[in-house]
Amino acid sequence: MISHLKPACVMLAIFTVLTGMVYPAAVTGLAQALFPGQANGSLIRDRDGRLQGSRLIGQPYSDPGLFWGRPSATAAYPYNAGASGGSNQGPLNPALKDAVQARIQALREADPGNTAPVPVDLVTASASGLDPQISPAAAEYQVGRVARARHLAPQTVRDLVARHTEDRQWGVLGEPRVNVLELNLELAALPR
Repeated sequence: MISHLKPACVMLAIFTVLTGMVYPAAVTGLAQALFPGQANGSLIRDRDGRLQGSRLIGQPYSDPGLFWGRPSATAAYPYNAGASGGSNQGPLNPALKDAVQARIQALREADPGNTAPVPVDLVTASASGLDPQISPAAAEYQVGRVARARHLAPQTVRDLVARHTEDRQWGVLGEPRVNVLELNLELAALPR
């Protein structure tokens, strides 16, 4: 039995070093060399170089002069990446219906003159609860409110949204989307 134990322990040690140290170090080194922005969290900085967030994780906004993102499904702290996950509320769950109605009411109160249908992504959380993007329709829904709050022409705000609208990945995957943090940073840089 000892004759079998020694080679097993040697192989355990070799594979522990290879798969636990060498491989992760190589992958991390390659990622840092080839894709440093993505490897470090796709961080976004403002024009003064201050860290504002990640292009991969949404942020809560309630200022009428800024675009609002999708609701977060993380319970204790909105957009908490450590608690990523959906609400697990199905379409027949009364709690989901109540939450959606409350979100619709908040959007209507923030922009009483807007009678357009509320886009679904402004009132429902994504599966991760962290989405940083909204649909172009959700951005368009908010243009009037943002333009009035910032004393800008609606077309100026629409042009800004158009500049921040990303097409489908590789032209076929996903849907067109607008990154809310990037849009709000450029919006905040405009004179009021």
